[in-house]
Amino acid sequence: MKKKRWRESRKPATILKQLAQTPRTLAARRFRHQYGAICFRFVPETEAVDVLVITSRDTGRWVIPKGWPMKGKKPWQAAAIEALEEAGVRGVVGRKPVGRYTYLKSLDDGEVVPCMVELYQLEATSVELDFKEKGQRRAAWVSTDEAARRVREIELKSLLVNFRPKIKR
Repeated sequence: MKKKRWRESRKPATILKQLAQTPRTLAARRFRHQYGAICFRFVPETEAVDVLVITSRDTGRWVIPKGWPMKGKKPWQAAAIEALEEAGVRGVVGRKPVGRYTYLKSLDDGEVVPCMVELYQLEATSVELDFKEKGQRRAAWVSTDEAARRVREIELKSLLVNFRPKIKR
């Protein structure tokens, strides 16, 4: 049986455990905002859509492309840029949010902050072979049900399983 190093044994196993140790974190801070894209494509010859899920760079868990606000960019533009940088996806992005979800983000310095992600739909028109974070993530086009199974955040699960693109075909 391996012994844990002292530092590892004192490190909380999950973000929720970290918050439990500092209960004022959520109450004392405002939610930080992020913008994300629900990238989708129509499955040929059916009414179904596939959505894109990618892995996070740090933990490898399944997420959707998202990121912080960008100076000089509208929220929907930032969501489209994140989709391109994180997954190489280009497409037509909606200018109105299709939903939002909350989650706890662990920052590089170990701090845990509550985040609200505003989501914009993006109909994929192409996927670039070379993009900023190529090789740092895995990507999968899956059904909305499968996407909901893969992600961890409960609110995002609900948004994905109920996702219906708001576009004219």
